[in-house]
Amino acid sequence: MKLKNILIVVKDIERSRQFYHDLFGLELVLDNDGNMILSEGLVLQDEKIWRKFLGREIIPENNSCELYFEESDLEGFVERLEKVFPEVQYVNRLMTHSWGQKVVRFYDPDGNLIEVGTPVGMG
Repeated sequence: MKLKNILIVVKDIERSRQFYHDLFGLELVLDNDGNMILSEGLVLQDEKIWRKFLGREIIPENNSCELYFEESDLEGFVERLEKVFPEVQYVNRLMTHSWGQKVVRFYDPDGNLIEVGTPVGMG
């Protein structure tokens, strides 16, 4: 068995597709009417459809999971993030852990937590 996809719930699927494309270069693989599969296995699910499937409320910014990306040019990434999405809400701005890894954490437009860090071991 293998893990195939990670699904996140979004209010405006087109806005989210653009966000993940512009920041991370993820491409649309399949658009299935309220369910978009992007490259790297990320799936965007329309909140209205998800709520109907689950019969439960969606809790943005629940801080119980995160999408983790690695980027060797983290300073360049943060510059692009600040320029392209100045409204982004940070959990922590660019910082360096005690073990030398640089990271930044922020929310996507729907309160899904994202961490971008330098590859471990690179510092």
